[in-house]
Amino acid sequence: MPTTLAMDAEPSRSDFRPDAGSRVLVVEDDVPLAQLLRQQLESKSYTVSVVHDGESARQAIQDAKFDLIILDLNLPKLDGVSLLKLVRPSQPRLPVLVLTARSRVEDRALSLDTGADDCMVKPFSFVELHARVRALLRRNNGPVSRVSRVGDLTLDREERRVERNGRRIDLTAREFDLLEFLMRNHGRPVSRTSLMEDVWNMPFDPSTNVVDVYVKYVRDKVDLDGERKLIRTIRGVGYVLSED
Repeated sequence: MPTTLAMDAEPSRSDFRPDAGSRVLVVEDDVPLAQLLRQQLESKSYTVSVVHDGESARQAIQDAKFDLIILDLNLPKLDGVSLLKLVRPSQPRLPVLVLTARSRVEDRALSLDTGADDCMVKPFSFVELHARVRALLRRNNGPVSRVSRVGDLTLDREERRVERNGRRIDLTAREFDLLEFLMRNHGRPVSRTSLMEDVWNMPFDPSTNVVDVYVKYVRDKVDLDGERKLIRTIRGVGYVLSED
């Protein structure tokens, strides 16, 4: 049954997200809603897979590693509660966010008692959905360490110090925050939208190239001639910091 969603505008301040690029499985038999969820999540730089029944979801979870499951309860072939009972013994820490059209408290309580980490009732707000997804992934990721290293590049969050192969790299406050975000997500593509929201704490404006300008500033300081290029542009997506 089609679901009407509240399409709120995103707030200007969003939480820092070290989870961009996390793999999310959407299990939803309402095809238009499933595609809308995919679009919304991909706009936040998550990697999204979609299935439309419980049996396909069970197989997908067996075949691949996911960081989060978004699960409808009313599914063909295998309902959401039954799927939870099958998944939980083998993956006790996998975050599961249940979406349900069932408004009864008892139904939501059953989902949580069966193993769901959170539950939202349809129709829902995408602003709230994004916040709950971030919270579940943060909880699962654990604390961020003081020092991040990618190859010979080191970033110390407490001292706000960056070095590469013993060479001190002087960055402005904004450049440091941008590099920190890339290093938290090393190996994962991040979009310009994610950078604008998490580094500048502002909604993305496609008419400005401020993100590209600052990435160039950072890249010019981090990747000198003769050094392996760590910061790369991914056409149509954004940027990635990686040794590969």
